[in-house]
Amino acid sequence: MNILVLNSGSSSIKFRIYTMPHEELVAAGLVEKIGSEEADIQVEFRGQRERLSQPVQNHEEGLQWIADFLTERVLVDSTLDAIGHRVVHGGEEYSQPMLISEEVLDKVNELAILAPLHNPPNAQGIQVSRRVFPQAQQVAVFDTAFHATLPPHAFRYPIPNKLYEQYGIRVYGMHGTSHQYVTKQAASFLDKPMSETNLITIHLGNGCSMTAVKNGQSVDTSMGLSPLAGLMMGTRSGDIDPSIPFFLSNQANMSPSEIDQLLNQESGLKGITGENDLREVLKLRAQGDKMAQLALEMYCYRIKKYIGAYMAVLGEVDALIFTAGVGENSDIVRERSLAGLENLGIELDVEKNQEHLSGIRQLQRASSKVKILVVPTNEELAIAEQTYQVLSKNN
Repeated sequence: MNILVLNSGSSSIKFRIYTMPHEELVAAGLVEKIGSEEADIQVEFRGQRERLSQPVQNHEEGLQWIADFLTERVLVDSTLDAIGHRVVHGGEEYSQPMLISEEVLDKVNELAILAPLHNPPNAQGIQVSRRVFPQAQQVAVFDTAFHATLPPHAFRYPIPNKLYEQYGIRVYGMHGTSHQYVTKQAASFLDKPMSETNLITIHLGNGCSMTAVKNGQSVDTSMGLSPLAGLMMGTRSGDIDPSIPFFLSNQANMSPSEIDQLLNQESGLKGITGENDLREVLKLRAQGDKMAQLALEMYCYRIKKYIGAYMAVLGEVDALIFTAGVGENSDIVRERSLAGLENLGIELDVEKNQEHLSGIRQLQRASSKVKILVVPTNEELAIAEQTYQVLSKNN
């Protein structure tokens, strides 16, 4: 079965195609800068990488380009059977991947109020895919689904009940597909059933989140109603004093939309240094930039605080898991985030940490009570797996 995985952003479409259930990656690509005269298109196919620039005015044109590429060069003697769509927010309604119906699509659009930067392009990707790939079955895989197991004392906010009952204001969490995937991989690596595995999973990219996993299930997570809460991120503030938006409104005469823009797009690493990419921040730090040094300290300090909190939640922890672009590749972030945690049984082997290797690897000293793992995430493969499972049950 050929399954196309789509991750539609506001100005980009990331795609991969797998042959399932063999998990063979057939092709991968990225269409960026949609809406411009010089959209950037990158593809990998049969060991070759290609890159070109051409006008792509909208998502429909981008998906049509992907369809033509797959038809003419990838699926010459076969067909596209299904498409798995990454959808950021599924609310309380969807705790499992779903075959996409009009009802499901309407709900994805409705939930845009909770994920305004993500659900609209996700929904647009679904709508356009149905026109461009009419023969393919469509499945939505929700980032929030893994966190559906949060208990009420973890997902409720201490605000009036009517706000939860009428508007669904609660912790939903994000990056669930990644947290679930690395949990499964870590349990296998540790040779333990998922149902007996306790982990703290640390997903660090441009967006960052952490999850407390008890017996294979999410029981707490750092993102909340939206992807804004929790850790310091590339452009998002993470946790702040809830009174700050009111202060900005009253004292700086900022509108709600301006405050939303500030906290989601102009804060985090970018707010402190002017750069949202940690690699650029580390370059500035190496040049002696004091604000870059401060940003790194803030970034790692928040990770450390959540580690402590989640160790208290879990009681017994088998391993800490670092994943995603920063988590997998930045030895300095891992070292700074774990410094001083020896009394909690977390002892990092600095030399192992500085080795740049691929695959799952252990970074703890022999005497460490808690294992420290780097587990590469693969959200696209996880979406393909879940899409295949849904279709296997329904066909």
